[in-house]
Amino acid sequence: MPISGATLLAAVIGWPVEHSRSPAIHNAAAKASGVDLVYTALPVRPGQGAAAAAAMRTLGIRGLSVTMPHKVDVIDALDEVTPVAQTLGAVNHITNNDGHLIGNNTDGAGFVSGLRHDAGVELDGKVVGVFGAGGAARAIIHACASSGANVVVVARDPDRARQAAEIAGDDAKPGPIEAFAEADVVVNATPLGMAETQQSDAVPFDVNALRGDVVVVDIVYHPLATPLLVAAQARDLTVVDGLSMLVGQAAEQFEAWTGHAAPLEVLRQAARYAGS
Repeated sequence: MPISGATLLAAVIGWPVEHSRSPAIHNAAAKASGVDLVYTALPVRPGQGAAAAAAMRTLGIRGLSVTMPHKVDVIDALDEVTPVAQTLGAVNHITNNDGHLIGNNTDGAGFVSGLRHDAGVELDGKVVGVFGAGGAARAIIHACASSGANVVVVARDPDRARQAAEIAGDDAKPGPIEAFAEADVVVNATPLGMAETQQSDAVPFDVNALRGDVVVVDIVYHPLATPLLVAAQARDLTVVDGLSMLVGQAAEQFEAWTGHAAPLEVLRQAARYAGS
């Protein structure tokens, strides 16, 4: 589709952002859906997130994906923040409705939709074990609890685990790692196992202590076959890799900006190709 003056513009802001897979994902969504939209990456230095968000009004940018370190800073420039973004205290995308800027957070919703699409898991009545207490973990905890799951939060710092669990009220609680033995789904929501880090060989928890019918999820997507997922596959456990949440949250953003549902499999293929 040729670019014209009517083409919608969207982008991801972050620092650094050069290696983001989001342009490949969103441009694939636009092409597959027949939507006149172009998506790029904009490197925005720390401390400039709110200014970049405010510029959406002047430049007519339809949507921004927001990644580190701007997820909190952009809130100061917005006209409206959705309840889930308020609860999480972080925004991962902004929609520009004729100059009215709305901040939302689709990290948790993307996790849930990705889990449904990639593993056929409906969370209502399930027990979910989440390892981690950072921003991604909090989004997952909140979304799983909102979907009817009972969530057990495990973190190295018990106080952070308790604080993360509180975000979901009575549907989440901190617990020991041994509680994962009874979970239907277990999630690594930390950077453990990420390539090119000091903890690239780390396995967050022992897969041998898990049930045989558990679904093991890792939100790390560099590499896709993390040490955790390799260990889980060796036990023939069902695994879901980090592209699931990445693609799921992007699809939610694309729909917010265009009104079109994004084909998840097309987006996943684009994300995989972008990282090869």
